[in-house]
Amino acid sequence: MTKSFNLNNRWFYLVAGVFAMLFSGVLYAWSILKTPFMTEYKWDASVLSLNFTLTMCFFCIGAFLGSLICKKIGPRFTLLISGALVGLGFVLSGLLGIKTPYLLYITYAVLAGMGIGISYNVIVSTVCAWFPDKKGLSSGALMMGFGVSTLLLGNVINTLFESSTFGWQKTYIVLGVTIALVIVLVSFILKLPGADIELPAPKMKKSAGKEIFEVRDYTTIEMLKSFTFWRAFLFLAFITAVGNSVISFAKDLAISVNASPDLATTLVGVLSICNGVGRILTGAFFDAFGRRITMVSANILTIVAAGVTLLAVLLNSLPVLIIGLCLCGLSYGSCPTITSAFPAAFYGQKHFSVNYSIMSANLMLAALIANLSNSILGFSGGYVAPFIMLLAVAVCALILTFTIRKP
Repeated sequence: MTKSFNLNNRWFYLVAGVFAMLFSGVLYAWSILKTPFMTEYKWDASVLSLNFTLTMCFFCIGAFLGSLICKKIGPRFTLLISGALVGLGFVLSGLLGIKTPYLLYITYAVLAGMGIGISYNVIVSTVCAWFPDKKGLSSGALMMGFGVSTLLLGNVINTLFESSTFGWQKTYIVLGVTIALVIVLVSFILKLPGADIELPAPKMKKSAGKEIFEVRDYTTIEMLKSFTFWRAFLFLAFITAVGNSVISFAKDLAISVNASPDLATTLVGVLSICNGVGRILTGAFFDAFGRRITMVSANILTIVAAGVTLLAVLLNSLPVLIIGLCLCGLSYGSCPTITSAFPAAFYGQKHFSVNYSIMSANLMLAALIANLSNSILGFSGGYVAPFIMLLAVAVCALILTFTIRKP
């Protein structure tokens, strides 16, 4: 028997999910969170870059584990585990003082990274289950919360770092406790829709083309056997790598074209805003125009973004760089939304949680490519060579997206 359900109630779950993602997204504030290790311990860029790469890897591992655990014990207890891991990771970072990179890798990358990966997957899969008719919009709103975290929390973190009362160690402890409490709170709010609840069916737009989505629910093994999946996986890794690279050196890039340190910090915030806006715009675009147009448009935007930023470097132009960073933020914002909406649209909702965690693993490959761009930056001593490489990667992605067909 179908149970009547007030559709307005599902928007409350979306708001709660966005709130939790806002705090979980502090993971992307690494450009600010790494500051004490640079200033106090004089660790070089390669050590800190490796920590972020490891964090992305354990984030993906956490997302996969979260999907499996959630199927066994449900979203509430899975999120409680997530909150414990995140809180422990940040609190230990503050209590231990982290005087060696290996401790940082364990507390920040392994514990906090994995914990946030778990909450990320559980929140996205649980909330999006209530919106089969608005996959793009719901995932885009969640990704926006995750993306703008750096902007909204970054300045607070930086202020606490410089405070004589707090300092970086107490800031890490406060941050860990706060994120853990938010995740625990949301764990008592979110729930999956019951089988007896009827939700609106997805509507196909004429403008979405001839692709027919959700013919059936694919298991994870069936998805992995599909060449379509691997093409989409590589496509997402390639365009994500462009944004990852720019985020990792955005402040230094701005300073290299004569921006003041304060303006450079502000531009990192602008990049974060555009990242968040790109996520929700891509979600709405996906719902309105379908997979094919959305992916091609996001890819072209990525190529233009990398090209404009390269032009700014060649011309040593700050105004052109500001445009380039805004475009890079918008293009990067499209990636997580597509990562979420694509497996739901192509492979169904039944196994979405696990399928989504596998698709999210493209972040590992993207992080490795971003590491390569940073290495090229170190070898070449300038930003021209890295952006030429990133442009080539983005063009390869465009070739891939034209080969993607429905399974």
